[in-house]
Amino acid sequence: MNLAAVSISNRRLIYFIAVLLIVGGVVSFTRLGQLEDPEFTIKNAIIATAYPGASPEEVELEVTDRIELAIQEIAEVDFIESSSSAGVSIIKVTIKPNFWGDQLPQIWDELRRKIREVETRLPPGTGRPAVNDDFGDVFGFQLAVVGDGFSYAELEEYAKALRKEISLIDGVARVDLWGEQQEVVYLDVSENQLATLGISQGRIAQTLETQNAVVDAGAVDLGERRLRIAASGVFASPEDVGDLAIDAGAGDEIIRIRDIGTVRRGYAEPPGRMMRFDGAPSIGLSISNESGVNIVDVGARIDARLKTLEADLPIGIELRRVHWQSDIVSDAVNGFLMSFAQAVVIVIVIITLFMGWRMGLVIGLSLTFTILATFIIMAVLGIDLQRISLGALVVALGMMVDNAIVVADGYGARLRKNIAPSVAAADAANTPAWPLLGATVIAVMAFYPIYASPEDVGEYCATLFIVIAVSLLVSWVVSVTITPLQCMDFIKPAGSHGTKAAESRFTRGYRRFLNQAIGARWVTLGVVVVLMVAAGAGFTQVRQLFFPESAMPKFMVDVWAPQGARIERVAADLARAEAHLTADDRVASVASFIGSGPPRFYLPVDPEGANPAYAQMIVNVHDSADIPALVSELAPWLQNAYPDYLPVLRRYGVGPANTWKIEARLSGPADADGQTLRDVAQEIAAVIEAEPTAAYVRTDWRQRVRKVVLDFDQERARWAAIARDDLADATKRAYDGLTIGLYREEDDLIPIVLRQVESDRRNVGGIELLNIQSAASNASTPLAQVVDDVRTAWEDPFINRRDRRRTITVQANPIPGVTAPTLRAAIVDKVEAVELPPGYTLEWGGDYESSRDSNASLSPGLAPALAIMAVITVALFNAFRPPLVILCIVPTALIGVTIGLLALDAAFGFVALLGAMSLAGMMIKNGIVLLDQIKIEKDGGRSDYDAIVEAAVSRLSPVMLAAATTVLGVVPLLSDIFWVGLAAAIMGGLAVGSVLTMIAVPVLYATFHGVRAKRPTPAPAA
Repeated sequence: MNLAAVSISNRRLIYFIAVLLIVGGVVSFTRLGQLEDPEFTIKNAIIATAYPGASPEEVELEVTDRIELAIQEIAEVDFIESSSSAGVSIIKVTIKPNFWGDQLPQIWDELRRKIREVETRLPPGTGRPAVNDDFGDVFGFQLAVVGDGFSYAELEEYAKALRKEISLIDGVARVDLWGEQQEVVYLDVSENQLATLGISQGRIAQTLETQNAVVDAGAVDLGERRLRIAASGVFASPEDVGDLAIDAGAGDEIIRIRDIGTVRRGYAEPPGRMMRFDGAPSIGLSISNESGVNIVDVGARIDARLKTLEADLPIGIELRRVHWQSDIVSDAVNGFLMSFAQAVVIVIVIITLFMGWRMGLVIGLSLTFTILATFIIMAVLGIDLQRISLGALVVALGMMVDNAIVVADGYGARLRKNIAPSVAAADAANTPAWPLLGATVIAVMAFYPIYASPEDVGEYCATLFIVIAVSLLVSWVVSVTITPLQCMDFIKPAGSHGTKAAESRFTRGYRRFLNQAIGARWVTLGVVVVLMVAAGAGFTQVRQLFFPESAMPKFMVDVWAPQGARIERVAADLARAEAHLTADDRVASVASFIGSGPPRFYLPVDPEGANPAYAQMIVNVHDSADIPALVSELAPWLQNAYPDYLPVLRRYGVGPANTWKIEARLSGPADADGQTLRDVAQEIAAVIEAEPTAAYVRTDWRQRVRKVVLDFDQERARWAAIARDDLADATKRAYDGLTIGLYREEDDLIPIVLRQVESDRRNVGGIELLNIQSAASNASTPLAQVVDDVRTAWEDPFINRRDRRRTITVQANPIPGVTAPTLRAAIVDKVEAVELPPGYTLEWGGDYESSRDSNASLSPGLAPALAIMAVITVALFNAFRPPLVILCIVPTALIGVTIGLLALDAAFGFVALLGAMSLAGMMIKNGIVLLDQIKIEKDGGRSDYDAIVEAAVSRLSPVMLAAATTVLGVVPLLSDIFWVGLAAAIMGGLAVGSVLTMIAVPVLYATFHGVRAKRPTPAPAA
C-alpha cells in the first residue's frame, strides 16, 4: 500500500488529523503526571516477631529459623535475610525479580498464610508475627512539627490535628507520625519501703486494675425509659492514681499510693526513637501520595491547605520542611523540559543550516507532529513525565527526524530531476518506506532487552523502551503521510538548487576518498581493526559505575555509635554535629532521626532498622554544587569529634541504589561459630581498610555487647517459691519499669509503670539486694538467695543470616571521587585470597552484585531482539551478505564510545550501557538505508561498483545530518548527572560510527561481493 499516495489523495483529511494531533497533543501534555523517578516495586516484605526476654541465639533458633523454613516453601521467594537480636526477630523476604507489582498482592497473601501456619509452632511467650508488605511506600512529603517551649504531648496533639486535615486532601494516601513519644504514668517507689510495708507489686497491680476497669453496671427502668447505670471512680487524672488506697494487709491500715511512691506523668524511658529539626525536638509528619497522581498538583494542594492550617497554630508552633517531593519534581521536570526544548531547537537549527529553511520547516513540523502524537499515546498508556520518559524523548529526538530527512531529501533530489511534485512526493516516501520501517523497528528493538529485564532496573527503565518505540514508530507514520504533503507545500522546484555548489565540493572529496578506500580495502579494514583494538584497550581506562548520584540539594550522614550505646547518649552527642552544620551558611536545615532511619521518602533509599545506637541526619543545602566541598570538610570534622563513632556521609543515588557500595558476604553453616565468622570477617575488613580508596569499613554484626547474667539456682528458688518469671519481673520493675495498669484519657491508653526511684535504679551494684516477690505468696526474697552469681558476659547484638545460613557482611564505600568498581578491582584479589574455613563461602554483594544481575537480566530480551533484527534485515534484502556487512560494522561503535566517555570523563554504567545498545540500532538503521540505496542503484542499471559509490554519495548527506541531529540533540543531557554517560556514549559512538559506516560499509560490501575497484570517472563540475 502506498500510504504517501493515499495521503496526497486525501490531503484535507490528513491535515485535519494533523490539527487534531496538535490540539490533542497539547491537552495530553498538560494532563500528564509528573514524577521525579518512575515508580518501581520494592519486592520486599518484613516479618517482625517479638520474643521478649530471649537471647539473640534463642530468637534465631526458636523463632527465626522456624519462620524462615516456612517462607522457603514459597516458590516466588528469591532469598531471605534475617536479623535476630535480643527479644526480636526481623526477617526480610525478597521476591524473585520476574514478579512485578501486580503479582505481589497474591504472593503476600500466600506469605501471610504460611506465617499463620507456623504461629502454632512458635514457643510460648512469642508475639504474633507482623507482616509488613507496604515496605515500599514512599512518603514524598516530610514535615517537622517544631514548638519552642512546647512539650512532646502538646506537639503530638497539634501533629494529630494536622494529620487529620492533611489526610483529607485529594491525592494524599497516608499520613503518619514519626518521633512521637509514648506517654506513661510513672509510679516511682522505694524498694526498701515496699519491703518494710509488705506491699507487693501484685497487690498494687490488682488494686489499679480493679479500680480502673471498665465495668458494666447494667441499667434501670424508670417509667417508660431505660437508663444505663454508670459506676464512677475511674481515674480522671494522674493525681487520682496517687489517691488510690491499697490494703497493706496489716489490720485496718490503709495506705495510699502517694505514700509509697511518686506519681508523675512523663514519657517512656528510654525513648524508642527521637526526631530533631535544627537541634529542636520535633515530631515528623510523613505524607504519601496516591499512585498515579500528579505529584506537583498534590504538593500544591498540600501547600494551600497548610497555609490555612498554619494560621490557626499557636505562636511557637512551626512547620518545617525536611523533604518536599513536589518542588524537586517540578524543578527536575521543568529543567528537563528546558533541555528537551533546547534539543528540539538544536535539531531544527542544524537541519535549517544544512538543508535550507524550507527543509528545516518541513522536518521541524514533522518533528512537532511526532512529539505531540507521542504525548497523546503516553497519556493513553498512563506514562508520566519523569526522568526516564523525558530522557527517552531526548534520546529519540535525533532518530525521530531520520525518516523525515530521508523523505524530504529524496523529494528534493527528484525535483532536481524535474519530476512532478506530486509524483516526487509519493515516490520519495514510498520507495524507502519499508526499508525505513524495518530500520525503525530495528532501532526500537535495540532497547527491548531493558524492557524485558526482570530486575528492578527493568521496571525502572521500562518507559525508556515504550516511549522510544512509540515516538520512532509515530515518526515513520508521519514521514510517509504528513511529510510528503508538507514537501509539496513548502519546497518549490525553483528553490532546490541553492546549496548545490558547496555540497558538491564536499561530495567530490568524499567520492575521491571512498574510491581510494575501496581500492585499498584491506588497508582500510586493517585500520578499522587497529582502531577497535585501541578502543578496547582505552575502554579499560573508563571509570565504571552502576548508577550515578542524584543532584538533589541534600545528603545523608549516618551515625553509628558503639553498639550498646544508650539512645540518650547518641542524641546528646549528635547535638554537636547539628550545631556545627546549622552554623554553616551553605546548610539550609538539618533533620535528625535517632533510633532508626527516617521514613522512606526517596524510593531508592532503604531506611535503617530500629537501633538505639544509630542516627541519621538529613542535611538540606541551598545549592547542590556545595555538597562535594561540604562533605569533604565535614568528614574529617566528624571523625575528630566522634572518634569512637562511625559517621558515614553519602549522597542520594539515582535508580535502584545500595547503601553500601562494597559488600563481601561471608557465610557459614546454619550453626556456624560466631567467633569464627567474626575472625574471618575482621581479616577481610583489614584487607579493605588497607586500601587507601576505601572508607567506612565495618561489619553488619557490629561490636559485641555486654550483658548482665544472673545465674539462677533452681533448687534454692524452689524452696523460696520463686520462679524465673518472678525474678524477671523484679529486675524489670526495678530498672525499666513494669506496666501494672492503664490510665484512660480520651482516645489514649497510657500505661501506668511501676519502677524503683532513680537513686535505686542508678545503684546497679545493689542488684543482689533486690527483693523478689513471689506470685505464689506475698513474701519477699532477696535476689542473692536465689542467684549463685551476678556477672557480665559478651554476646552478639545481631545474628544475621541469608537463606538460613549465618552470614556476616563486610561493608565499605569508596572515598569521594572513586567509583565502587574501581575500589573492588583494587581489593578483589586480596580479599579472595583470605583462607576460609571448610564449609564457609564468600560472595560479593553491593553494586557489583546489582550491576552483574542487571546486566545479566538483559539476556532474556537480547535473544528475541537480535532474532527480530536479523529477520528484518534478511527480509529487507532477501540475502545473507548484506546483514553480514551490517553485523561487521556495529562493533566499531566501541571506538566512538570509548572516545566519548574518556573525552567527557563520563563513567560507563547501566545508563551508558543503554546508550551503547541504542547505538547498535542507530548504526544498523544507517547501514540498512545505505545498502538499500545500493540495491536501488543496481536496479536502476548501474554497475556494482558505481552503485556502491553513488549510493554512498547520495546517502552521505542524510546519514551525516541524522547523526549530527542525534549527537547535538543529546548535548543538553550532558548537564544531567543521570544521563551524562548515555549522552557521552551516543555522541562519541554515533559521530565516529556514522563516519565509519559511510566508509566501511561500502568497503565491506565490495569485499563480500567481490566487486573490483576501478579508476573512477571524474565527477562533473558543479
